[in-house]
Amino acid sequence: MRWEQLFTDLEAQFAAQEAADERLGEPSRARAEQGRVRLVDRLRGAVGSPVSLRCPGVGELAGRLVDVGVDWVLLAETGDRELLVATRAVAAVAGLTAATAAAGEESAVDRHLDLRRALRGLARDRAAVQCLLGDGGVLTGTIDRVGADFVELAEHPLDSPRRRGAVTGVRAVALAAVVAVRTG
Repeated sequence: MRWEQLFTDLEAQFAAQEAADERLGEPSRARAEQGRVRLVDRLRGAVGSPVSLRCPGVGELAGRLVDVGVDWVLLAETGDRELLVATRAVAAVAGLTAATAAAGEESAVDRHLDLRRALRGLARDRAAVQCLLGDGGVLTGTIDRVGADFVELAEHPLDSPRRRGAVTGVRAVALAAVVAVRTG
C-alpha cells in the first residue's frame, strides 16, 4: 500500500509539474509560431476581402484581394481592372482579417508562379497595361517580353491596340522598379 501511495503521489507531482511547464511554455511557443508567419501568409488569410496596400512612390492601392503568389498580390479594383502588385514594394497593409494562412501553405505550382511568370502571361495575352513605377512614374503599353530582371514595354496609349503606328517607343524597365501592373 505504501508503494501505491508513493507512485500515486509521484504521478500527481509529475502531472502538476507538466501542467505548469505547459502553461509557462505556451506563450513562448505562440511567439515562436507567430515569428514564422510571413506577410504573404497574412495576406492569404484575407483572400476575398477588401484591402489597401501602401506602396512608396505610388501611394495606396486598394481593391478586393483575389490571389496571393510567392512574390505578388492580385487585387480586383472597381470595374474590370486588376492590379498585380509586387509584394517587395508593399510597405503596409490595411484591411487584413484575423485569419492567417499556415506558413508555407502554397503548393509547388504556387511557389514557381512568381512575378516574372505572371508578367509573361500578360505578354502572351498582349494585354494593354499601366506599369506603376517606384519613382511615381506610369508607363502605358503592352509587355513584349520579360527577361531575368526586366520587362520590355511597347509604349502606346491604353485605348489603342498594339499596332506599329500606335507604338511610340519600346522601353526596357528594370523589374525592381515595377511596383504594380494594372490591366483592364
